[in-house]
Amino acid sequence: MAIKDILLGLRSYPEPTQISTIEQAVSIAAVLDSHIAAMACEIHLEIPSSLIAPPLLNVPALIASEAQISRTNVEKLLTAFEAAAAKQGVMFEAVRERCLAGKAPDILAEYARLRDLTIMPVPESHEQWYCEAVIFGSGRPTLVLPEGTPSKSFQLNTAVVAWDFSRAAARAVADAIPLLERAKHVRIVTVLGEKVIDSKRTTEELAKNLSRHGLEVELDKVDSKGRTIGETLEAYAKSSAADILVMGAYGHSRFREFILGGATRSLLAKPPLPILFSH
Repeated sequence: MAIKDILLGLRSYPEPTQISTIEQAVSIAAVLDSHIAAMACEIHLEIPSSLIAPPLLNVPALIASEAQISRTNVEKLLTAFEAAAAKQGVMFEAVRERCLAGKAPDILAEYARLRDLTIMPVPESHEQWYCEAVIFGSGRPTLVLPEGTPSKSFQLNTAVVAWDFSRAAARAVADAIPLLERAKHVRIVTVLGEKVIDSKRTTEELAKNLSRHGLEVELDKVDSKGRTIGETLEAYAKSSAADILVMGAYGHSRFREFILGGATRSLLAKPPLPILFSH
Protein backbone atom coordinates (compact mmCIF):
# COMPACT_ATOMS: atom_id res chain seq x y z
CA MET A 1 0.00 0.00 0.00
CA ALA A 2 1.40 3.40 -0.94
CA ILE A 3 1.88 6.10 1.68
CA LYS A 4 -0.72 8.70 0.73
CA ASP A 5 -1.67 10.33 4.02
CA ILE A 6 1.03 11.74 6.33
CA LEU A 7 0.70 13.44 9.71
CA LEU A 8 3.36 15.89 10.90
CA GLY A 9 3.41 16.45 14.66
CA LEU A 10 4.53 19.95 15.63
CA ARG A 11 5.70 21.07 19.06
CA SER A 12 4.60 24.53 20.22
CA TYR A 13 5.83 24.57 23.82
CA PRO A 14 8.20 25.14 25.49
CA GLU A 15 10.41 25.30 22.38
CA PRO A 16 8.74 25.20 18.95
CA THR A 17 9.70 22.82 16.16
CA GLN A 18 12.36 24.27 13.89
CA ILE A 19 11.11 25.68 10.58
CA SER A 20 13.89 23.88 8.67
CA THR A 21 12.57 20.56 10.00
CA ILE A 22 9.05 21.43 8.84
CA GLU A 23 10.44 22.10 5.34
CA GLN A 24 12.23 18.74 5.35
CA ALA A 25 9.04 16.95 6.42
CA VAL A 26 7.13 18.59 3.57
CA SER A 27 9.85 17.47 1.13
CA ILE A 28 9.23 13.89 2.29
CA ALA A 29 5.56 14.25 1.38
CA ALA A 30 6.64 15.59 -2.02
CA VAL A 31 8.94 12.60 -2.63
CA LEU A 32 6.12 10.21 -1.70
CA ASP A 33 3.47 12.18 -3.63
CA SER A 34 1.42 12.23 -0.44
CA HIS A 35 -1.04 14.51 1.33
CA ILE A 36 0.40 15.93 4.56
CA ALA A 37 -1.46 17.32 7.57
CA ALA A 38 0.40 19.29 10.25
CA MET A 39 -1.06 19.19 13.74
CA ALA A 40 -0.08 21.63 16.48
CA CYS A 41 -1.54 21.95 19.99
CA GLU A 42 -2.07 25.19 21.87
CA ILE A 43 -0.72 24.12 25.24
CA HIS A 44 -2.40 25.19 28.47
CA LEU A 45 -0.68 24.58 31.78
CA GLU A 46 -2.42 23.20 34.83
CA ILE A 47 -1.10 23.93 38.31
CA PRO A 48 -1.82 21.02 40.69
CA SER A 49 -4.02 22.04 43.59
CA SER A 50 -1.49 20.46 45.97
CA LEU A 51 1.13 22.99 44.85
CA ILE A 52 1.20 26.05 47.08
CA ALA A 53 2.46 29.04 45.11
CA PRO A 54 4.49 31.83 46.73
CA PRO A 55 2.25 34.74 47.81
CA LEU A 56 3.78 37.17 45.29
CA LEU A 57 3.36 34.81 42.32
CA ASN A 58 0.33 35.57 40.15
CA VAL A 59 -0.44 32.03 38.99
CA PRO A 60 -3.37 32.85 36.65
CA ALA A 61 -1.29 35.52 34.90
CA LEU A 62 1.63 33.08 34.54
CA ILE A 63 -0.64 30.41 33.02
CA ALA A 64 -2.14 32.93 30.60
CA SER A 65 1.32 34.18 29.58
CA GLU A 66 2.62 30.68 28.82
CA ALA A 67 -0.55 29.83 26.91
CA GLN A 68 -0.03 32.93 24.77
CA ILE A 69 3.53 31.83 23.98
CA SER A 70 2.22 28.47 22.80
CA ARG A 71 -0.59 30.13 20.81
CA THR A 72 1.85 32.45 19.05
CA ASN A 73 4.15 29.54 18.24
CA VAL A 74 1.24 27.56 16.77
CA GLU A 75 0.43 30.46 14.45
CA LYS A 76 4.04 30.74 13.27
CA LEU A 77 4.45 26.97 12.82
CA LEU A 78 1.28 26.45 10.81
CA THR A 79 1.96 29.53 8.68
CA ALA A 80 5.46 28.23 7.90
CA PHE A 81 4.03 24.78 7.15
CA GLU A 82 1.43 26.13 4.74
CA ALA A 83 4.06 28.20 2.94
CA ALA A 84 6.41 25.21 2.61
CA ALA A 85 3.62 22.93 1.36
CA ALA A 86 2.44 25.47 -1.19
CA LYS A 87 6.00 25.95 -2.43
CA GLN A 88 6.50 22.17 -2.81
CA GLY A 89 3.13 21.79 -4.52
CA VAL A 90 1.83 19.11 -2.14
CA MET A 91 -1.72 18.72 -0.85
CA PHE A 92 -1.90 19.83 2.77
CA GLU A 93 -4.06 20.55 5.79
CA ALA A 94 -3.30 22.51 8.97
CA VAL A 95 -4.87 21.21 12.18
CA ARG A 96 -5.01 23.12 15.45
CA GLU A 97 -5.91 21.61 18.84
CA ARG A 98 -6.15 23.04 22.36
CA CYS A 99 -5.18 20.84 25.28
CA LEU A 100 -3.42 20.58 28.60
CA ALA A 101 0.31 19.95 28.34
CA GLY A 102 0.07 16.35 29.53
CA LYS A 103 -2.60 15.45 26.97
CA ALA A 104 -0.75 16.53 23.82
CA PRO A 105 1.12 13.23 23.24
CA ASP A 106 -2.10 11.20 23.54
CA ILE A 107 -3.92 13.48 21.10
CA LEU A 108 -1.06 13.10 18.62
CA ALA A 109 -1.23 9.32 18.94
CA GLU A 110 -4.99 9.42 18.25
CA TYR A 111 -4.46 11.44 15.08
CA ALA A 112 -1.60 9.13 14.04
CA ARG A 113 -3.89 6.08 14.14
CA LEU A 114 -5.76 7.59 11.20
CA ARG A 115 -2.71 8.22 8.97
CA ASP A 116 -0.40 6.02 6.90
CA LEU A 117 2.71 7.55 8.45
CA THR A 118 3.48 10.09 11.16
CA ILE A 119 6.56 12.32 11.05
CA MET A 120 7.87 13.41 14.44
CA PRO A 121 10.70 15.95 14.76
CA VAL A 122 13.17 15.13 17.55
CA PRO A 123 14.94 18.13 19.14
CA GLU A 124 18.55 17.95 20.27
CA SER A 125 17.58 18.02 23.94
CA HIS A 126 13.97 17.58 24.94
CA GLU A 127 11.61 15.15 26.61
CA GLN A 128 10.96 12.30 24.14
CA TRP A 129 7.47 11.55 25.47
CA TYR A 130 5.77 12.86 22.32
CA CYS A 131 7.65 10.53 19.98
CA GLU A 132 7.34 7.54 22.27
CA ALA A 133 3.59 8.04 22.62
CA VAL A 134 3.16 8.00 18.84
CA ILE A 135 5.55 5.08 18.18
CA PHE A 136 3.99 2.82 20.80
CA GLY A 137 0.43 4.13 20.82
CA SER A 138 -0.50 4.71 17.19
CA GLY A 139 -0.22 1.24 15.65
CA ARG A 140 1.26 2.96 12.58
CA PRO A 141 4.86 3.62 11.49
CA THR A 142 6.61 6.74 12.78
CA LEU A 143 9.40 8.57 10.97
CA VAL A 144 11.55 10.59 13.36
CA LEU A 145 13.48 13.56 12.01
CA PRO A 146 16.50 14.95 13.87
CA GLU A 147 16.40 18.67 14.52
CA GLY A 148 19.51 20.80 14.68
CA THR A 149 21.01 19.39 11.48
CA PRO A 150 21.57 21.37 8.26
CA SER A 151 18.34 21.80 6.35
CA LYS A 152 18.08 19.83 3.13
CA SER A 153 15.40 18.30 0.98
CA PHE A 154 14.72 14.65 1.61
CA GLN A 155 16.24 12.13 -0.79
CA LEU A 156 15.88 8.39 -1.09
CA ASN A 157 19.11 7.19 -2.60
CA THR A 158 20.02 4.61 0.04
CA ALA A 159 17.77 2.96 2.61
CA VAL A 160 19.17 0.75 5.37
CA VAL A 161 17.02 -1.89 7.07
CA ALA A 162 18.07 -3.20 10.49
CA TRP A 163 17.13 -6.89 10.54
CA ASP A 164 17.27 -9.24 13.54
CA PHE A 165 14.49 -11.74 12.63
CA SER A 166 12.16 -10.27 15.30
CA ARG A 167 8.46 -9.46 15.07
CA ALA A 168 9.17 -5.73 15.38
CA ALA A 169 11.73 -5.85 12.55
CA ALA A 170 9.27 -7.73 10.34
CA ARG A 171 6.61 -5.10 11.06
CA ALA A 172 9.07 -2.34 10.17
CA VAL A 173 9.97 -3.96 6.85
CA ALA A 174 6.32 -4.33 5.90
CA ASP A 175 5.56 -0.73 6.86
CA ALA A 176 8.60 0.56 4.96
CA ILE A 177 8.00 -1.19 1.61
CA PRO A 178 6.46 1.94 -0.01
CA LEU A 179 9.62 3.83 0.96
CA LEU A 180 11.99 1.03 -0.05
CA GLU A 181 10.35 0.82 -3.47
CA ARG A 182 11.36 4.44 -4.09
CA ALA A 183 14.97 4.03 -2.91
CA LYS A 184 17.76 3.55 -5.44
CA HIS A 185 19.66 1.21 -3.10
CA VAL A 186 18.37 -0.97 -0.25
CA ARG A 187 20.76 -2.54 2.24
CA ILE A 188 19.74 -5.06 4.90
CA VAL A 189 22.11 -5.26 7.86
CA THR A 190 22.20 -7.73 10.74
CA VAL A 191 24.32 -6.89 13.78
CA LEU A 192 26.24 -9.86 15.18
CA GLY A 193 27.96 -10.30 18.51
CA GLU A 194 25.70 -8.10 20.66
CA LYS A 195 22.81 -10.47 21.28
CA VAL A 196 21.81 -14.02 20.39
CA ILE A 197 19.69 -14.20 17.23
CA ASP A 198 17.41 -17.19 17.68
CA SER A 199 16.20 -18.13 14.20
CA LYS A 200 16.68 -20.95 11.73
CA ARG A 201 15.69 -18.64 8.89
CA THR A 202 18.20 -16.71 6.79
CA THR A 203 18.38 -13.11 5.64
CA GLU A 204 18.34 -14.44 2.06
CA GLU A 205 14.70 -15.46 2.65
CA LEU A 206 13.83 -11.83 3.45
CA ALA A 207 15.66 -10.75 0.28
CA LYS A 208 13.56 -13.24 -1.69
CA ASN A 209 10.39 -11.78 -0.20
CA LEU A 210 11.43 -8.23 -1.11
CA SER A 211 12.43 -9.31 -4.62
CA ARG A 212 8.75 -10.05 -5.25
CA HIS A 213 8.16 -6.35 -4.67
CA GLY A 214 10.71 -5.56 -7.35
CA LEU A 215 13.47 -4.75 -4.85
CA GLU A 216 17.09 -5.72 -5.30
CA VAL A 217 18.82 -5.64 -1.93
CA GLU A 218 22.34 -5.98 -0.61
CA LEU A 219 22.84 -8.13 2.47
CA ASP A 220 25.39 -7.30 5.16
CA LYS A 221 26.41 -8.72 8.51
CA VAL A 222 28.31 -6.44 10.86
CA ASP A 223 30.16 -7.45 14.01
CA SER A 224 29.37 -5.11 16.89
CA LYS A 225 32.96 -5.44 18.20
CA GLY A 226 31.87 -4.54 21.71
CA ARG A 227 29.68 -1.64 20.65
CA THR A 228 25.96 -1.41 21.34
CA ILE A 229 23.50 -2.17 18.54
CA GLY A 230 22.60 1.51 18.37
CA GLU A 231 26.23 2.54 17.95
CA THR A 232 26.82 -0.16 15.35
CA LEU A 233 23.75 0.81 13.31
CA GLU A 234 24.68 4.49 13.45
CA ALA A 235 28.20 3.74 12.18
CA TYR A 236 26.87 1.48 9.42
CA ALA A 237 24.29 4.05 8.29
CA LYS A 238 26.99 6.71 8.14
CA SER A 239 29.42 4.53 6.16
CA SER A 240 26.61 3.62 3.75
CA ALA A 241 25.59 7.27 3.25
CA ALA A 242 22.09 6.20 4.19
CA ASP A 243 19.18 8.61 3.78
CA ILE A 244 16.89 6.61 6.05
CA LEU A 245 17.17 3.79 8.59
CA VAL A 246 14.30 1.33 9.05
CA MET A 247 14.04 -0.61 12.30
CA GLY A 248 11.66 -2.14 14.79
CA ALA A 249 10.93 -0.26 18.01
CA TYR A 250 11.35 -2.30 21.15
CA GLY A 251 9.63 -1.36 24.38
CA HIS A 252 6.34 -0.98 26.17
CA SER A 253 4.54 1.60 28.27
CA ARG A 254 3.99 1.22 32.00
CA PHE A 255 2.23 3.83 34.13
CA ARG A 256 2.80 6.39 31.35
CA GLU A 257 6.54 5.69 31.35
CA PHE A 258 8.04 4.03 28.29
CA ILE A 259 10.50 1.22 28.93
CA LEU A 260 12.60 1.17 25.77
CA GLY A 261 15.02 -1.35 24.30
CA GLY A 262 18.66 -0.28 24.19
CA ALA A 263 18.94 0.48 20.47
CA THR A 264 15.54 2.18 20.38
CA ARG A 265 16.46 4.35 23.37
CA SER A 266 19.85 5.47 22.05
CA LEU A 267 18.74 6.17 18.47
CA LEU A 268 15.54 7.93 19.51
CA ALA A 269 17.38 10.14 22.01
CA LYS A 270 19.65 11.48 19.27
CA PRO A 271 18.75 10.16 15.81
CA PRO A 272 21.69 10.60 13.41
CA LEU A 273 19.39 10.47 10.36
CA PRO A 274 15.68 10.02 9.58
CA ILE A 275 14.57 6.73 11.18
CA LEU A 276 11.38 4.85 10.51
CA PHE A 277 10.30 3.06 13.69
CA SER A 278 7.55 0.43 13.81
CA HIS A 279 6.21 -1.35 16.85
